[in-house]
Amino acid sequence: MSDFSHLPYRPCVGVMLVNADGFVFVGKRIDAKESGAESGGSEGDAWQMPQGGIDDGEELHAAALRELWEETGVEERHVSLIAQTAEELLYDLPDALIGKLWKGRYRGQRQHWLLARFNGTDADIQIDVHDPAEFCEWRWVEPEQLPDLIVPFKKRVYKAVLEEFRALI
Repeated sequence: MSDFSHLPYRPCVGVMLVNADGFVFVGKRIDAKESGAESGGSEGDAWQMPQGGIDDGEELHAAALRELWEETGVEERHVSLIAQTAEELLYDLPDALIGKLWKGRYRGQRQHWLLARFNGTDADIQIDVHDPAEFCEWRWVEPEQLPDLIVPFKKRVYKAVLEEFRALI
């Protein structure tokens, strides 16, 4: 086991997109192997909520809306931002993934999460709007299913996001 504690965390934002029925958007990652699905995700798949890196100098909400559009095709006009996690949430990559993801520059991610209400229709979701696409499938799920769908090393983060936003969903 190597010591990667000297590496920083990658700044990131995530979006819990919730529809009018209280279901949460999840996408099945195209790059399941690289994302850690082989580390024990649901049936070998890697389902997750939209998330991604924050560019240098980029404002948090702008990054969230950009990532949401890039990964789902959902435009700003289709969402209302409701809440933000009180604190950043951190996760460490499994040792086997450090060096494979993000050119080996990070040990994990430090994430801000936003809760967004989806005001559009399912037709407004287009996971292939960005090239390369991140997801090959998508679906709405019960919020309580989230920790069971995500790869094991992100479960703690998903549980924390769910707990913090539960009353607002």
